[in-house]
Formats: sequence, C-alpha cells, structure tokens
Amino acid sequence: MNQKRTGMARIIKATEYTFAGLRAAWVSEAAFRQEAVAAAVLVPVGIYLGQTSAEKALLVSTLLAVVVTELLNSGIEAAVDRIGTEFNPLAKQAKDMGSAAVFISIFMAATVWSIILI
Repeated sequence: MNQKRTGMARIIKATEYTFAGLRAAWVSEAAFRQEAVAAAVLVPVGIYLGQTSAEKALLVSTLLAVVVTELLNSGIEAAVDRIGTEFNPLAKQAKDMGSAAVFISIFMAATVWSIILI
C-alpha cells in the first residue's frame, strides 16, 4: 500500500524535490542559468534602489517571476520531449506558449524596473 507522507517527512521530501528540480534546470537549461544569475545580481540591486517597501517588492518579485516562468517553461518542454520527438503541432504550440510566457515575464520585469527607476 502506498502511504502518503505527512508532516515533517512530507516537507523534507518536497524540499528534496525542489532542489532536484533546481539542479536539473541549472544543468540542462542555459536560459535558466542566465536568468538565475541575473536575478542573483539584480535582487540586491532592487532592494537597494527601491525607495519604498512596495517598490522593493515589485522590483524583486518581477525578477523572481521570470525565474518561476522559466522553470515552468522548462517543465513543459521536458514533458513534451518525453512524449516524442516527431513533429506535432500541439507540441509546438505548447512549447511556443511556454516561450511566450517567459517573454511576457521578462517584458513585465523590464517595464516595472523602468517605471520605478526612471
């Protein structure tokens, strides 16, 4: 019988899965590495440049949204690639939509940073 973990055991396993996912993205996705490094540099900059708590939160959260969106996009790509390598218009659509989501998150971050800093 498959017993579900509860309490601290569930939290520990969830944390292990989280780090495994981050590690997989870091190893296999150049875009994730670029965005993670950019976020690591720009999060402290956003905290420093934001004049109010709201500005700091917006500057930081938009950067983290880019990283989250890239992780989701990478997951979509991995799942689609797992299904098959032959061309399928729905697979292309799924990958294109994931890419569009990343683009929009980057555009959102750039817009927020521009509005706050200019």
